[in-house]
Parts: sequence; structure tokens; C-alpha cells
Amino acid sequence: MALTGNISGRNSRPAQGGSPKMTPAQASGFLARGYKAMQRGDFNEAGGCCSLVLKHFPDAKEAHFLVGLIGIESGDWATAKRAFRNVVSIDENHGAGWAQLARCCVTMGQYNLAEKALQNAMASRPEDPLVLDVIGNVHSLLGDQIEALRWFDMAKAAAKSSFFDLSRAKALTFLGRLDEAREALEAVLKEKPDAAIAHWMVSRLEAVSDDTHLSEMQEIAARMPSDHPDASFLHYAIGKEFEDLGAWDEAFSAYETGAKARRGHVRFDEAEERGLFETLETVLTPAWFAAQNSGHDDPAPIFVVGQPRTGTTLIERIITAHSEVESAGELQQFSMAMKRVSETSSPRPMTAEIVRKIAGDDMKALGQLYLETTKAVRGSSAHFVDKLPVNYLYVPLIAAALPNAKIIHIVRDPIDSCFASYKQLFAEAYYHSYDQEEMARHHVRYRKLMDRWREVVGSRMLDVVYEDTVADLEPNARKIIDFLGLDWQDACLNFHDQKAAVTTASAAQVRERVHTRSVGRWKEFEQHLGPMKSVLKNAGLVKSTA
Repeated sequence: MALTGNISGRNSRPAQGGSPKMTPAQASGFLARGYKAMQRGDFNEAGGCCSLVLKHFPDAKEAHFLVGLIGIESGDWATAKRAFRNVVSIDENHGAGWAQLARCCVTMGQYNLAEKALQNAMASRPEDPLVLDVIGNVHSLLGDQIEALRWFDMAKAAAKSSFFDLSRAKALTFLGRLDEAREALEAVLKEKPDAAIAHWMVSRLEAVSDDTHLSEMQEIAARMPSDHPDASFLHYAIGKEFEDLGAWDEAFSAYETGAKARRGHVRFDEAEERGLFETLETVLTPAWFAAQNSGHDDPAPIFVVGQPRTGTTLIERIITAHSEVESAGELQQFSMAMKRVSETSSPRPMTAEIVRKIAGDDMKALGQLYLETTKAVRGSSAHFVDKLPVNYLYVPLIAAALPNAKIIHIVRDPIDSCFASYKQLFAEAYYHSYDQEEMARHHVRYRKLMDRWREVVGSRMLDVVYEDTVADLEPNARKIIDFLGLDWQDACLNFHDQKAAVTTASAAQVRERVHTRSVGRWKEFEQHLGPMKSVLKNAGLVKSTA
């Protein structure tokens, strides 16, 4: 990765106290070393190089930029955001800095700030294809896949390379243009045949009927180191295609290998999650909820919550097929509003401390801030759907802060739910899903919490059973629309005809009519799911005869 410039001129003044011991040439050398360290995942050395340069050249925008990239690569978005703010403070025309700042803000759920940074990035008229690609990704994260595709197209044209077809394929998949997505992925693989992420994306476009692509991926996996960051993509793709072909044992073996590979690159602190769930239950009690007498009265928000891979996207599509409802995507705004109102900060999505503090704060202010920060993505319809599954954690807070909002909770068979997550490669979430027992214990905690929330909020939340919905769509769709207080529209039965983008793992599948293929799928893998099944059975979530 190239440096953003040389350490010279007014933007790289030496530290106070006389001439620096480090020369500009030496500083450039340390930054080059830092970039190499970052690329091999040695964030300590990369950060040390930056600190050394900034000690002597505190206004070196190149060093601040590298700090930001290290923050992104290591998942420390708050540090990344501060670093890119420093970059654009030093050089207000730094298009790459503005683009990366927008990326940080949108990832952290700070959409208004992201929009402002994005406008500055575009105003800088960037020509670097890497910057054009980042701008496209920000548009994608903001939910505008058409605009995202336009920037990805510009990136590809500027680079004259298929490298950026990977981003194009992502946007095209979200837009339902699957044939074009396949063409883009084929262009990537022609240029880079071992591109694991491209193979993974190809595998998800449709069910396969032969093992041509499968055999190709197996050959690549055989020569790829098991600890390679992209190895998990290949194994999940191999598992998916074995499953398409009904080769259940081979599919599970690939999923298990992929899960172990992914576990080696992510961290899950189960004790911390357990503490968070316990705090939620003990703080957000029926008595606490009854004492909340104010909130923002806007009826626009509709929250669809639950576990991932349980039909949340299906239900969202049924709802957004209605003319009075738009999809806002999977938003981080509610948890971000909790942090801002409680005046707490944490690199983690949520902590027990934040829950304890927000419970004593003004619920109306919480609702108001959520609504203000969703303006950029909610559209112009009377209602919008926030489909972030993990919002199930905050059901009482949502109900108190937004007393006229609707909350729909999707329920799915416990083993189907757990296995559906276990065989899915997620981006930066659901780290419990890469181990059978951890996945099952998480599900037990989730079920217990939702039982508690039914006691707290009562009829404010509607449970929708996935299996019932796919088995008999119309009565269940009508129940949902009635709960929302909307007039029935037949379009809700034809949700698959929608042209709107879908930015979830279900992007290709939801273009289909409703089906029951996924119901009871776990039974094909039953002999391999002993650890998962045992945890669920001991918790009373699986019948002894199952």
C-alpha cells in the first residue's frame, strides 16, 4: 500500500525543542516498515513505527493516516476515526482521509457525520481507485447500492483492473442483478484464480448441480495455509456447495474446518456476554419499565429483531412490500444513541456499564437521538424498518424510548437457528457462532432473555414463528401487517418481486418465493451436532425424542 505523500513542507513540522533527531527520509522509512507490519498483521510493530514518527513529526499526515488504517485492520474503529480526523485537520483537501473518516463514522453508526465526511471526500474529486472504492463502500453501508455501484465502476475504470469487480459484484448481488454479479466475479477469478472471497461469493449466488466449482475450490484450499485469513471463506463455500449436492457429511466437515479457521482470527469473550445478559435482566425489570412515563411519540420505526439466519430478512421483505414502509437496513443507531445519551464510550458494541447508566437516563432523549440519527437512511415513507437482529437485547429500552414503535421478534426452531448461524461466515459480528457449544449456550441465554422481555413489554412485541410463516404465508403476513396498524396490501404476499436492495447474507435467497427447504435442515447433519444438541437439550429447548 502506497504512502500518502512525503514527510515535508508545512504539514510535517518537527516536534518542539529544536531540530528532530529523525530525518524526513528516516521517517518515510519507518512508515514503509509500518505499512509492511500492518499488512502481515503485526499491529504492535506498525503502531510503534507510527508513534516514533509522530514523536518527531506530530503533523505528519502520512503517519496519522497509517494509524487510522491500523485501527481499521485491528477493529479499533474509535482510534481509526480519531486518526483520520487528524489527517483532515492537517489537510482539509485530503480526499482519502475524508473517505476513510466517512467509513469509520458509518461503521460506528454515526450516519450524519458519515454523510458530511462523504460529501467532503467526493468534493475532493479523487482519482485514486482505492479512494473511489472506499467511497463506494460508504454508499453501500449507507444503503444506496446504486450510487455505490457507480463509484465501484469508476474505481474499476481508473485502475483498468478487475480487482474492483469484487466490490461491484457485492453491489450487484444486493441489487438482485445476479447474472452481472457472476460476470464480475468471473473477471476477478480470471485475474486472480485463488481469490477466496470471490469463490465464496460465487457459491452464494445459486444452488449448484455439479461439483465443477467445488473441485476447483478444494484444490485451492489444499494449497492454502490453514491459518490464512481467507481460508475460512473457501471452507464455508465448499461446505455450501456440498450441501447443495446433498453430501451432508462432506458439507459438515467443510463447515467445521471453516469455523475453526475463523475462530483463530476472532475473539469471543463468553464471560463478558454472560455478564451483559445478567445485567440486562436485573436492570430492565417490569418495575423499571412501568416507571417509564415518557418517550418520543413518533410511530415511524419498526424493529425486526431475533437471531441471525432465522428469517428476519424474509419478514422485513414482507413488511417493506407495503407502500407505506421502507427498509433502512441493519442500523447501529439505537446502541450508538444509548452510548451518547449515557455519555459512555466503549470499543465494544455494548457493555453492562452502558446498560446500567442508560436505565437511569431520559428515555425521551434516547428516542429523539435515535430518530435524529436515522434521518439520513429512513426514506420518506410513513414507516421504516430497522432490521438489526441484535436489537433484541434492547427491547425494553426501545419500547420505553419509542412507545409508538413496533417490535417484531422472529422465533425459529433452536437447533435450526443455531446450525444456520454455525454454517454462516459473518463479517464482524456473532463471534459465538464458530463453536457448537458456545453457539448453543448463547442461544440459551437469548431465549431466556426473550422470555423475560415478554414479561416486561407484553403486547408491545409480536412473536412471529418462522416455520409457521413459511408453511402458510398469508395468515401470518396478515397478522404482521395488522400488528403494525396498516391496511392490508396484496403486495405483501409478493415480497420477492421487490426491486429494492438487500444488504444481508440473504441477498440472493430473498428473490425467491417463500419456501420450507430450510425447516428441519439440521436433521441432515444430526450425527455431527451432538455438542450443540446436548447444550440445548439440557436447557429444555430440545425435546428428548428429537
